[in-house]
Parts: sequence; structure tokens; C-alpha cells
Amino acid sequence: MSLPSFTGVVLTGGSSRRMGQDKSLLKVHGVALASVVAAALNEAGASEVIAVGGDIANLAALAGIDRAVPDRYPGEGPLGGVLTAFDYAQDDVVVILACDTPQVGASTPIALVAALSMDHQVAVSYAVVDDRIQPLTAAWRRSLAWERLQSSFEQGVRAPRSVFGDLSVLEVRTIAPEAVDDVDHPEDLQRYAAGS
Repeated sequence: MSLPSFTGVVLTGGSSRRMGQDKSLLKVHGVALASVVAAALNEAGASEVIAVGGDIANLAALAGIDRAVPDRYPGEGPLGGVLTAFDYAQDDVVVILACDTPQVGASTPIALVAALSMDHQVAVSYAVVDDRIQPLTAAWRRSLAWERLQSSFEQGVRAPRSVFGDLSVLEVRTIAPEAVDDVDHPEDLQRYAAGS
């Protein structure tokens, strides 16, 4: 089955409070975390990879990032980042990945887009790993989700998972646990860099 064209998005606008510095630009083995995630999207066949939020000038210079755009809703949570991505994406299908998942590979966006492609009425396919919803590992169909997300955002909703109940969704339970393993603290990054 061939996948539809999709825009890949790396969410890079979080505050990184627990890490103490901008996670998206942290390097492991000489490669910025945002570039690692962008590589997975590119390998999966994204038509374009966009970094949303964060240090736009430095992100735009990273390998694998085609464009870096400012978050239209800085400090307003990940749903604002998703809406910003919808504003800039070229394709109806938009794959959203967080910048702090260095073990994500091409199989993750491929699985998300393939699941979304199975039913054209599904607005979002998202990863569920060990019975935990991973709302920042998701493929969205803008044409079906945008209006609902915008309305929810205007009503104060900031978490993408909060709108799943209002949309036709599909859980993807085949994503490897390490693909959603994030690095929130310095010791997480050290553990990843050490290969454990």
C-alpha cells in the first residue's frame, strides 16, 4: 500500500523545564534531538519536515528540517503547536512527533499514516504503548480535525488528547515502546547516550 503525501512536524516549542535547557537542540552523538526525529520523518517519506516553536534560527539550520516556524500560540501547550503545524503544512495528513523521542524511527510515522489511510473518516491515528495514549505521536487529517481543534483551543483546551473524544480516532498499538520513550531529564539523556 502506498502512503498518501504527508507533512512531518517536529514539535520543538516546549519549555524544557525538567531538562533545564532547550531539548530540541541538545546533541547526542553529535546530532541534535530535533534532527534525529526529523530523520525518522524524512526516511518515512514526509514531503516536508517542519519544526514548530523554539529557537527558529538554530532549528532552521539543523539537518533534516526544511522549515522552522514560530509557534503561533507560545506557552499555550501542545495543542497550540498542532494548530500551528496545521497552518503551515502543505498536506492534509500531518504527522506530529515530539522533539524529545530520540529512538523514534521511520516505522512509527509509516504505521500512523498507514492506519489513518485505512479509513478516510478517521481524523487522527495515535500511538498507544503499554495502554498509555501518546498524543504527540500521531497522524492527523487536517480537513477533519482543524475546526474541532480550533474550537476546543478557543475554549481553553491545551492538550491534544482532550479532543480525541470529539473526533473519529484510531489507536495504533503496534508502535515500539522505545519510539515514544522521551528524554525529560538530564539523566534520561545520559542513559540514552550511553545506549541503555
